[in-house]
Amino acid sequence: MLDFKQKLENYALLAVKIGVNIQPGQTLVLNADIAAAELARLIVRNAYEAGAKWVKVNYTDEKVTRTRYDLAPAESFLMPPKWQADELEDLARNGAAFLTIISADPDLLNGVDPQRIADFQRTAGQAMMPYREMMMSNFVSWNGLAFPSPAWAAKVFPEAPEEEQVGLLWDAIFKACRADTENPVEAWQQHLSGLQARCDQLNERKYRKLHYTAAGTDLTIELPEGHIWCQAGAVNSKGMPFLANIPTEEVFTAPHKDGANGTVSSTKPLSYGGNIIDRFTLTLKDGKVTDFTAEVGHDALAALLAMDEGAVSFGEVALVPYHSPISESGILYYTTLFDENASCHLALGAAYAFTLQGGISMSKEQLAERGMNQSLTHVDFMMGSADMNIDGILDDGTAEPIFRSGDWA
Repeated sequence: MLDFKQKLENYALLAVKIGVNIQPGQTLVLNADIAAAELARLIVRNAYEAGAKWVKVNYTDEKVTRTRYDLAPAESFLMPPKWQADELEDLARNGAAFLTIISADPDLLNGVDPQRIADFQRTAGQAMMPYREMMMSNFVSWNGLAFPSPAWAAKVFPEAPEEEQVGLLWDAIFKACRADTENPVEAWQQHLSGLQARCDQLNERKYRKLHYTAAGTDLTIELPEGHIWCQAGAVNSKGMPFLANIPTEEVFTAPHKDGANGTVSSTKPLSYGGNIIDRFTLTLKDGKVTDFTAEVGHDALAALLAMDEGAVSFGEVALVPYHSPISESGILYYTTLFDENASCHLALGAAYAFTLQGGISMSKEQLAERGMNQSLTHVDFMMGSADMNIDGILDDGTAEPIFRSGDWA
């Protein structure tokens, strides 16, 4: 059995070798909260050992972030971070890879004026759009993985003694990310092969629509002609493989932005903008949310939907079996990075250009004409359950079972 140090070394190795897959002479941009410094330093070492020419580390501090939201003048949230956007775009165009360590307190901004959060997200989103488009088209290699901060661990394991909470979350992360195996790189290669086999099956069928039914959900989603089912293992513009998320259990594609009709209900809490949104329902007609309810986080959901014109439409449909490893752990992580891999999910906002044949070489106008949604935001929410059935509908109207009782049919 591996000890903690060996598992942490494996985790850092996965981030560099499987996640961003650093190549000799490449720059790595590493974003992390100061609480994750231990992991960040291991990743830096692994990146240089892999041949990186420069690892640029950008540290943040949750307490500083909260202080700004509490005390800064309102107009500061309307200042576009142009200097940061220009730097990221320049680094991306020069072949850098981007790695983010996620450790945020799910309740970090609880009680903050929702307008401040919305203003910052909209202003920053507009400034970061060129960089974000390069990420969403897989022009660059990028990856996100987690580090258990005390606040996050306390949210996940509130009943455990305080001194055990972080250790419990580490154990769960290592297991979900296969960092507790003797050869984690090989384990990931085998796992990604299995996900790709699912993609190949779905791409062969070329379904025109998906029909979801479950408690609180009766939703039909049209898929654009030429859609591609993908998994998080991808290839960047230089032909190098990388893995966008660690962990990942999903296969996904783009919906037609005008083709969602019906009602969908969430099945897990959504951590968005430092707030929790829970027990919510969306009603859609011709691809747009026309009504919504939320028992928790109503104002945060309203702000998300008001982000821009594309925020009321879907940009991703993802399939995850209910009996996936993360779901079977029974742990609610309160972060999309993990919870989306325990449940089928949808995303409000922008579609990934690479999920459409020829999409990465299309203009915004061409993508829109093909039904690909565009937005400043992309927010996944979980809607899968043990009673979910999904049918794939062919061009001739024939319906075939894809999911039955939450799992692959």
